[in-house]
Amino acid sequence: MHFKLIIALTEDSITEKVVEAARNKGATGSTVISSARGEGMQVAKTFLGLSLETQRDVVLLLVEEHMCRDILENIEATGEFEANPGSGIAFSIDVEDAVGVMQQVTQLSGIVEEEI
Repeated sequence: MHFKLIIALTEDSITEKVVEAARNKGATGSTVISSARGEGMQVAKTFLGLSLETQRDVVLLLVEEHMCRDILENIEATGEFEANPGSGIAFSIDVEDAVGVMQQVTQLSGIVEEEI
């Protein structure tokens, strides 16, 4: 079984909805790293030297490769990343190897066989 890592950078106000959207499409778990900072095309605004940027969360999802695109699309639709610039981005990268995922492999094997 081959995996991909989905990385979603979201406004902290929509993180739970994004995680739920991923689970609805078959993600078996997630890791959320809170209070990340970042900057997009627009430079963050400041007021008297204090940053007015919103907090971001980093959501990590290790998913089976055949399920990756559906999960990404559902994350985007739920987070409205294209409709609301600056609300977040999500992308996937290939995972060469993973350990500690035998329970997920067992659960996903039947689901992936049906889709293929």
